[in-house]
Amino acid sequence: MHNYRELTVWQKSRNLNKDIYLLTKSFPEEERFGVTSQMRRCAHSIASNIAEGSGRNSDKDICRFLDMANGSSFELESDLILCQDIEYISEEELTLFEDKVKEIQRMIFSLRRSKQ
Repeated sequence: MHNYRELTVWQKSRNLNKDIYLLTKSFPEEERFGVTSQMRRCAHSIASNIAEGSGRNSDKDICRFLDMANGSSFELESDLILCQDIEYISEEELTLFEDKVKEIQRMIFSLRRSKQ
C-alpha cells in the first residue's frame, strides 16, 4: 500500500481535476450534462483511481486501477480535442491541458511498470 497523497502523480492529477473544473465553468450552460459533466468525471476518475489503487494490497490490483486512471486520462484528452474543435477552448489552452495530461500519462505508465 502507498500513501497516495505522497504520490506526485496523484498530486498532479488533483491539480488537473481542479483546473478542469475551473475551465469548464465557462462552457455553455447547455453543456452542463454533456461535455462539461464528462470532462469533470474523467478528471475526477484519474485522481480517484490512483488513490483507490494505492489502497490495494496486491500489485495486480494496483495496476488495474492505474489502467483505469490511464484510460480516463485518454478520454479526457479526446474531450479536450473536441472542445477545441467546437471552439470552447483555444488552441493554446488545448496545448496547455494536453501537456498536463500527457505528463500524468507518463507518470502512471512509470508507476504501473514499477508494479509489474
